[in-house]
Amino acid sequence: MLQIAFPYALALIPLPLLIWLFVKPRQPQLSPIRTPLFSRWQRLQQSQSTSSTDFLSKLILFLVWLSLVAAAARFQWIDEPIELPVSGRDLLLSIDVSGSMEEEDLKLAGRPVNRLAVVKSIISQFIERREGDRLGLVLFGENAYLQTPLTFDLKTVQHMLDETEIGLAGASRTAIGDGIGLAVKRLRERPEQNRVLILLTDGRNNSGELDPIEAAKLAQHAGVKIYTIGVGADEVIRQSLLFGQTKFNPSAELDEKTLTQVAKTTGGQYFRARSTKELAEIYALLDKLEPVEDEPEVYRPVQELFYIPALLALLFVLLPMLFGAISTLINGISESRTAKREIKNKEEVHAN
Repeated sequence: MLQIAFPYALALIPLPLLIWLFVKPRQPQLSPIRTPLFSRWQRLQQSQSTSSTDFLSKLILFLVWLSLVAAAARFQWIDEPIELPVSGRDLLLSIDVSGSMEEEDLKLAGRPVNRLAVVKSIISQFIERREGDRLGLVLFGENAYLQTPLTFDLKTVQHMLDETEIGLAGASRTAIGDGIGLAVKRLRERPEQNRVLILLTDGRNNSGELDPIEAAKLAQHAGVKIYTIGVGADEVIRQSLLFGQTKFNPSAELDEKTLTQVAKTTGGQYFRARSTKELAEIYALLDKLEPVEDEPEVYRPVQELFYIPALLALLFVLLPMLFGAISTLINGISESRTAKREIKNKEEVHAN
C-alpha cells in the first residue's frame, strides 16, 4: 500500500506556476551612461530573459520542482502486516525422568501407563496453548541438563519432549535441587520479568550438589517463580498369586514438604496430581495463573521511496547539460566533416 508521510508538502506543487503567472519580471533600469560593459550586460540580460520564457526550460524547471516536492512529501510503500511473537513469559519446564517415573499407577485413554507417558501427554497440550511464550525444557534424574533452551519455537520444544525417555539423566536417583539450579541459571539470563519454572517430580532429592531449599533461595533472589507438582497415585491395588489383592502407596517417596517450601519461597504454589485428570487440571490452572498475552504485536515493514523523485530531479537538472554536450559533439563532428570537404575541394581545384 502506498502512503505519503507528509501529504501537506504536495500543496507546494503549484507554487512555480503561480509565480510565473502573477509575478512579472523586473525591467532593468537603463543607465544614462553607455559603456561597452553596459552593452555586454544588457545583451546578457536579454539572453536570460529570452531563455526564461522558453517553454522547454520552464517545463524542465517545473519537473525538477515537482520531483523535489515529491521527495519532501516522502512517499512510502507499506508491506503486508507481519505478526510478531508476543513478548510473553520465559517459562522453563523441569521434568523428573528418573527410574521411578516408570511406575504405571496412572491411566491414559482408560489403560494403565507409566507416569512419564501421562506427563508428556498433558504437557503437550500445555505447550500448544503457550503461543507467545519462550519455552524451554530441563530434564533431571541423577543429573540435570538442558534438553531445549528457551525459544519461541514450540514445535521444537514439543519434538524434544517427545524424544524424552526415562533414564536420559540417570535412572537410579533424583537431583531436584540441581534441576532447579540449572533452570534458574538459564532464566536469570533473560530480562527481569515473567520468569517462571514449572517443576514436576514423583520423588525426593537424593542426588546432586544443590539442596532444593537453597536452590529455591537462589530462584527467589533471581526473581524466578517456581510452581511445583508432585505426581503419582496415593493408592494402587496389585493382584498377586500368593497374597491376592494388595494395596500400597506408590508415592511414598514423594517429598511434599520440600516441594511446598520451594514453591512458597519463590511466590509460587505446590500442586498434587494423583491422576491424569488432576494433572490436566493443574496445567489448566497454570494457564490462568500465568496467562499468555492476548494481543499480538503487528509490524508493517515500511520502504522509503523518496530517493526515486530525488534522483529524477537530479536527472532533469543534468538533462540540458547532457543535450548541450551531445549537440556540441554533433556540431563539432559536422564542422570537422565540412572543413575536410572544403579542403578536399580546394585540393581538387588546385590539381585542375
